[in-house]
Amino acid sequence: MKRIRPFIDTDLIKVITGIRRCGKSVMLDLIKQELEESGIDPSRFISINFEDMRYEHLHTARALHDEIRERAAGASERLYLFFDEIQEVDGWEKCINSLRVSMDCDIYITGSNARLLSGELATYLGGRYVEFVIYPFSFSEFTELYHQTAPETSVPQCFQKYLLCGGMPYLSNIRYEEQPSRQYLTDLFNSVQLKDIVRRNSIRDIDLLERVISYITVNVGNTFSAASLVKFFKSEHRTVAAETVMNYIRYCCDAFLFYQIRREDIKGKQLLASNKKYYIADHGIREAVFGGNMRDINLILENIVCMELLRRGYTVTVGKSKNKEIDFICHDRNEKIYIQVTYLLASEETIDRKFSVYDSISDNFPKYVVSMDELDMSRNGIKHRNIR
Repeated sequence: MKRIRPFIDTDLIKVITGIRRCGKSVMLDLIKQELEESGIDPSRFISINFEDMRYEHLHTARALHDEIRERAAGASERLYLFFDEIQEVDGWEKCINSLRVSMDCDIYITGSNARLLSGELATYLGGRYVEFVIYPFSFSEFTELYHQTAPETSVPQCFQKYLLCGGMPYLSNIRYEEQPSRQYLTDLFNSVQLKDIVRRNSIRDIDLLERVISYITVNVGNTFSAASLVKFFKSEHRTVAAETVMNYIRYCCDAFLFYQIRREDIKGKQLLASNKKYYIADHGIREAVFGGNMRDINLILENIVCMELLRRGYTVTVGKSKNKEIDFICHDRNEKIYIQVTYLLASEETIDRKFSVYDSISDNFPKYVVSMDELDMSRNGIKHRNIR
């Protein structure tokens, strides 16, 4: 809300995006609440959720445009338009642009597809919108809610639960019970796969898509290229083109199931084209559908840190310095921080490996090593922190 507030009642279109069920509709409700508290009469709100069958007749730009113009007829004051899951409307961007130009209105839209902005919206609304990505809950948000269900739970115990459940908001409604939570997250995953990836991109080879998703999910935080994936499928006697694999990965990122993190050469200061890393929007989905979060604890901790950095507004890359890799380089305007993630600093060799990566970096930006260790092992100006 702090980030959205400055744009309320401006003529910029507010676009709220993120994976299905991460809380976008709730954000719209919070904005309405804030407007009401500032003295705006709710009769000036027009709200439509396009996943509601009652509005199926408005799934074209023309029908939606005519409906809004009709409802707005005779209005003497500014109207507030709230459109939930706008991507269900064919040609919606033309309608939104027309309403923006022809009416005194403040517009808020949500969508579960990143291409809302990169393609369709940018074409019609270049520079006239502002985007807010909503992520599943952070650990601190999760803890706040979990304590309502189990007030006696210690913070380390909450973190154990978070490692398995992840941060999808609705889980608090089912009190984070294991079986219902698993069922809910599996159904959510299937819904993202079917509605936001298969149907939207008219994918025919669903088996291949499932294999690609499975491969990336199991390998979150590992660098790989389309070529290495093609090689993997070949070993499974499946011939597939690298371009098809890349397209499928892109569709998954568009649906906010995965986030792509590019690699950066620290010395040459340029972004590298090959071997990107991918992280899943919510590690709870990974546990529910594929299992193994505790077995792959290193990868899960890395995933949690990556999503937290994105949530805090950093631009994140993976650092490469000669033959060594830094898990995350985080940029925010003039600020920069480096972060290494590991499960435990259990041996001198692990400590040396994680800390010595920074030897070749001579700038004075903060450098961190993050792990599950309770003792502070900071050294040589490099800060060690427990992940919690």
